[in-house]
Amino acid sequence: MQRMPAPIRLRELIRTIRTARTQAEEREMIQKECAAIRSSFREEDNTYRCRNVAKLLYMHMLGYPAHFGQLECLKLIASQKFTDKRIGYLGAMLLLDERQDVHLLMTNCIKNDLNHSTQYVQGLALCTLGCMGSSEMCRDLAGEVEKLLKTSNSYLRKKAALCAVHVIRKVPELMEMFLPATKNLLNEKNHGVLHTSVVLLTEMCERSPDMLTHFRKLVPQLVRILKNLIMSGYSPEHDVSGISDPFLQVRILRLLRILGRNDDDSSEAMNDILAQVATNTETSKNVGNAILYETVLTIMDIKSESGLRVLAINILGRFLLNNDKNIRYVALTSLLKTVQTDHNAVQRHRSTIVDCLKDLDVSIKRRAMELSFALVNGNNIRGMMKELLYFLDSCEPEFKADCASGIFLAAEKYAPSKRWHIDTIMRVLTTAGSYVRDDAVPNLIQLITNSSEMHEYTVQKLYKAIVDDISQQPLVQVCSWCIGEYGDLLVSGHCEEEEPIQVTEDEVLDLLESVLISNMSSSVTRGFALTAIMKNSTRFSNTINRIKKVVSIYGSSIDVELQQRAVEYNALFKKYDHMRPALLERMPIMEKTISNGPTDLAQTNGETELAITETKPLPASNPPVSQANDLLDLLGGNDIQLVIPTAPPPKQSSVGGELLDLLGDLNLGGIPAPVPQMPAPQLLLDGLSTQPLFNDISVAVIPPITAYNKNGLKIEFTFERSSTNASVTVITTQASNSTDSDMTDFVFQAAVPKTFQLQLLSPSSNVLPAFNAGSVTQVIKVLNPQKQQLRMRIKLTYNHKGSAMQDLAEVSNFPPQSWQ
Repeated sequence: MQRMPAPIRLRELIRTIRTARTQAEEREMIQKECAAIRSSFREEDNTYRCRNVAKLLYMHMLGYPAHFGQLECLKLIASQKFTDKRIGYLGAMLLLDERQDVHLLMTNCIKNDLNHSTQYVQGLALCTLGCMGSSEMCRDLAGEVEKLLKTSNSYLRKKAALCAVHVIRKVPELMEMFLPATKNLLNEKNHGVLHTSVVLLTEMCERSPDMLTHFRKLVPQLVRILKNLIMSGYSPEHDVSGISDPFLQVRILRLLRILGRNDDDSSEAMNDILAQVATNTETSKNVGNAILYETVLTIMDIKSESGLRVLAINILGRFLLNNDKNIRYVALTSLLKTVQTDHNAVQRHRSTIVDCLKDLDVSIKRRAMELSFALVNGNNIRGMMKELLYFLDSCEPEFKADCASGIFLAAEKYAPSKRWHIDTIMRVLTTAGSYVRDDAVPNLIQLITNSSEMHEYTVQKLYKAIVDDISQQPLVQVCSWCIGEYGDLLVSGHCEEEEPIQVTEDEVLDLLESVLISNMSSSVTRGFALTAIMKNSTRFSNTINRIKKVVSIYGSSIDVELQQRAVEYNALFKKYDHMRPALLERMPIMEKTISNGPTDLAQTNGETELAITETKPLPASNPPVSQANDLLDLLGGNDIQLVIPTAPPPKQSSVGGELLDLLGDLNLGGIPAPVPQMPAPQLLLDGLSTQPLFNDISVAVIPPITAYNKNGLKIEFTFERSSTNASVTVITTQASNSTDSDMTDFVFQAAVPKTFQLQLLSPSSNVLPAFNAGSVTQVIKVLNPQKQQLRMRIKLTYNHKGSAMQDLAEVSNFPPQSWQ
C-alpha cells in the first residue's frame, strides 16, 4: 500500500490561506486541506497527527468546523511525547467542553499527567482542567489539585491555585478541601504564586460567608505585602511603567475591599495603607490610574474614615481632568455612586463636572448630566439650572427628554420663587417642548393657577413666546389654556412684574385662530385653542360675534373632536346663553394630588384632565325606555376610567339639568362621536366633578356574588361600604382562570346606569395564570346617591391560546345590603 505524501506544515498552510483573494477561494483551500486531514486520520498516521491537529486548530480559529478532530486530540494527550501532549491539550481546550461526553474520556489521562514526573506535563494537565473541566471531572481530580497546591514548586503552585478556582466554581462544596493549603500561600515570595493565591482567596470569600470571616485575620498580612510593593525599589522582573507589579496590587486591593466591607476592625487595619497607596502612586501613567481607581473603590466600599473618603473623591476629581475619556467616564460613574453618601465632598468638583457636559463623547455627557442633577440643591439651583438649560439648548435630541424631565423635578423641589419656577419651565417648553414628558402641561397649568399674583405676568410672557413660535405643542397648549383663563388680564395692559404689552382682543383671536389652522398643531392643541376662544366669549366684550362665527365654522370640521366641541359650544350660545358666564368662569385654585397610578383623580379643568388621563368619555345619547338599555355603552380597548358622570332621567327637570354636559364629553383621543342630534340634557357639574369619592372604608357583612362564570373564567364580587359616605359602595373584583393555559392582556371594564357614578381603579395584573394558580383583583367604587338598585354591565377582553376573546355580561343580582 502506497503511503500518502507528507502533509504541508502549518506555516505553509497559513501562507497559502493568506494568498486567497476571495472568501470562496479561501473556503475551497480549507475544504481541500480538511479532506487531506480526514484521510490522514483514517490512515491512523501517528507521524503527522500532531501537525494535522495543529492545522485543524488554526482552521477552527478562522471559524471553520473542526469537530472531527476531537478524538485525535485525545490520542495526542495519551502520547508520551511532550510536543504531542501540548497540541492535544490545546485542542481539547478549544474543541471540547463539558456539554460533550467525549471530554469525560480525558479524565484518566489528566489524572496520570497530574502525577507525571515532568512539571511541564503537570502544568498542561492543570491548565486544561482549569479551563474546561466539568463538575464530574473536578470531583474526581480535586484531590490531585489540592496535593499540587502544597508542593514546593512555584510553577505548579500558581497553576494549581488557578485550577482550584475553577474547581470551586464548579463544585462549591469542595471549598473546604483547599482551606489547609491556603494557609501558607501568602508567605510565598514568588509573585506569580502570590497573585494566583489572592485570586483563590477572593473567590472563596465571595462564595462563602464562613470563609470571609475566616480569612479576615489575613488582613495584616495582605497590608504588609501591599506596603512592600509600594516601598520596594526598582525590580526589572515586576516593574511596569515604574510601578512594582501593579497587577498584584490591584488584586490585593480587591480582596481588601471584600474583607473590609461591613467590618470595623478590618477597615481600621487597612486605612493607613490605603492612604499611602492613594498618595504615593504615580498618576502620569495609566498603570497608576488603574491602581488609584481600585483604591478609590476600596475606600468607598469599606468603613473608612471621612478624611480618607474625601481623599478618594478628590482623586476622582483629578480623573475628570484627564485627557483619557475612559478615565473621565469611570470617574463620573464612581462619583454618581457616592454622591448620596458624600454629597458635600462631590460638590467641590461641581464646576469640573459641569464642564463635562460639553464633552464630545455621548457616554460622558450622559453621566455628567445625571451627576449634575444629583448635585442640585437649594443653594446652587440658579447656577446649576443656568448650565443645564444651556446644555438642553445645545445637546443632541436623545438627551433632551431626560434633561427636561430632570429640570422639571429639580425646579419643583428647589424653586426659589414661583416666578423663577414658571420662567424655568417655560424656557424648557420653548427649547425642547417636543421632548417633554406628558405631565409637563398639566403640571405647569396647575402651577400657574395656584400662583394668582403671577397671572398677568404669565399670560403676557406666554403670549409673547408663541407669537414667535407655535411649533412647540406643549408650550402652545399651556399658552392657549392661559389665554382662555386670563384673556381679560392680557388685553387689560396691566402687569406689575414687567413692562406690559398692549394687545387687542382681535390680535389675541388672530393668534388662537392661527393655532387652529396651523399644520403643526395637533388635535389636542386645536382643542385647547377652540376652548380658549370659547372661554374668551365671557372675557372679551367687543369680539363676541367673531367668536360665534369661529365656533360655528368648526361645527362642520372633519376633525371629529373639534366638531364635537364646536357643536356643543354652538348649543351653549343658542339655547343656554344665560348660563354661559357661570359655566365658563375662571378655574379655582387646584389642590395637587399625589399620583399613585394612571387612574388617580386630578383636580383640573376639562382639557387638562383629559390631557393627563387620555380617557375616552362616551358621547351622550337620548335615554331609551328600556331599563336594560339604560346602561352606558362600554368603552372599547381602554383599561383606564375616571369617575364617569352621568345624567339623571329627563323627567327630573331643573335649571342645571337643562344644560349640556359641555366638558364631560370632550375627548382628546379622537374617538368618532355622532353629533347630528342634540345630546340629551345633563347636569352642569357632571363634567366638572373631580372630587375624590371616598377615603375611609367600613367593613360590613355583605354576601359576595359570582358576577361571571364562563369558559373557565370566573369573576367574583365582594362588597364594602364607606364609613364616611353611606352612598358609596366599594366592590373588589377577583378574576380566576381554571383552564390549562394562561389568559393574557386581560382587561375588565364596567358601566353603570346614568344615576350612578363609577370609578374603576387599576388592576393588580393583566395575566390570569392557568389552573387557578393566581388571580387578578380590581377595585370598583360606585356612588349611588339615590339608593337605587345597583345594575352593571361588564365587558371582558383577553387573549387565550392565541385567540382574542371578548364577552359582554350584565350583573343585576347585587345583594340589597350593597346599595340600600
